Order: sequence, then C-alpha cells, then structure tokens
Amino acid sequence: MKLDLLAIAAHPDDVELTCGGTLIKMARRGYQVGILDLTAGEMGTRGTPEIRRREAAAAARLMRLAHRENLGLPDARLEPRMDYKLAVARRVRALRPRTVILPYWEGRHPDHYTASQLGYEGCFLAGLERLDIEGQAFRPFKVLYSTTYDRDVRPSFVVDITSEFALRDRAMRAYASQFQPKRRERRSKVHIPLDRLVQHVHSAARFYGEMAGVEYAEPFLVKEIMQVEDVVELPVRSL
Repeated sequence: MKLDLLAIAAHPDDVELTCGGTLIKMARRGYQVGILDLTAGEMGTRGTPEIRRREAAAAARLMRLAHRENLGLPDARLEPRMDYKLAVARRVRALRPRTVILPYWEGRHPDHYTASQLGYEGCFLAGLERLDIEGQAFRPFKVLYSTTYDRDVRPSFVVDITSEFALRDRAMRAYASQFQPKRRERRSKVHIPLDRLVQHVHSAARFYGEMAGVEYAEPFLVKEIMQVEDVVELPVRSL
C-alpha cells in the first residue's frame, strides 16, 4: 500500500480529536489516507481494548480511511526505545506515506509527546538503506504536527474543516465508551478530562476558524520554512 497521508498517534481517538477533519477532507479529495494507532488504549479508565477497537473501526468507516491499524505497543508505557522506533519504521516502509501527521512534541500526556518522538524517529530510520529491517528504504516527504491541544502555540497554517466538521463530530462520538459513558462509568477518584474533551476540541476548531476567517479549522505546525508560489492568491484577509 502507498498512502498519501498517514496520521500517527498514541491512542485510538487521538487522531479524530486532533486532526480528524483534515483526514476526512483529504479522503474526500481522493487521497489515500490512513491512521497508525500505537497502542490499544488499554490503560484508559473507560472502555476495554476490544470496545475501543470496534469504535476505531467504526470511526475509520465514517472517515473513509483507506487503512487503519494498531501497532500494539504498551499504553501508558511508551518509551523512546529502539524496538518501538523500528516497529514504526517497518510500518512506514510498508505504507509509504508522502505526508505524516504527528502529535505536537510537548503536552500533558506522556504518551502523546512520546508518540511524536517515536513517529519522527521511526520515519527517519525507515529511510536508512542499511537498516536491517523488512521493506525497501523509504522516508516521508513532509511531517506536520497537530497543535489542537495547545493554543499557546502559533500554528504555521490551519486547514478549513467547516464542511467536514459534522462528520468529524460523528467520528469522535463513535468512541461512546470514552465520551458518552454510562453514569456508573463516569465515577472516578482520579480527574480525567474526557467529559468535556469533545467540547474543548470543538472550541479550538472555532477559535482557529475565526483566526482564519472561516467557521472551523484545525491547526498545524511545521519545523521548516513554508514556501508560497502565488502571493496574489494567498487566503485569509490581512485588513
């Protein structure tokens, strides 16, 4: 398989929450779009790995993904270990994505920023000709970082997801175990921000949409300089 776009994240539902609208938009444009979940989310307070696997499959169908898989690394125990990096590198070689979306490299959840490191280094290692792993050497052309969770980070650009917003919401709510649990499942002695997470993500989309002059948008950061060919047709008003 050769993907045009691959999003890599720590847990099932992470991609839907951070860049799901962008994936839907690219799939609608005919691109081959996929998700690589690193863990099954088995340490989550709500749901089970089996339930979350079914939910992830339902979300994938809604988003019209060409491919989704789970790497099966340990939830809440992600580390920048070489065997984990090589596991990612093998899948990058197999899926051959031109563009990869990773979580932002800082954040509240250790798995999220560790997933960012594993994703980046896995993509780099996949391109080493002499690395003795399966598959032909390959390295993605572009790496994007989703910054939905951190409004203190000024994004390099945003993607207008106004037309995709309703379907993105349905894909998020496919994870009923996380965001629409039974009353007894809401009880926990430990604070978990799940109950308002969907609302928070929708609020972020409105925030970035207003900044760009559209209704809803998702933010992304790149480490390199962005190139523009046509300065006359640039979107977003200055005045």
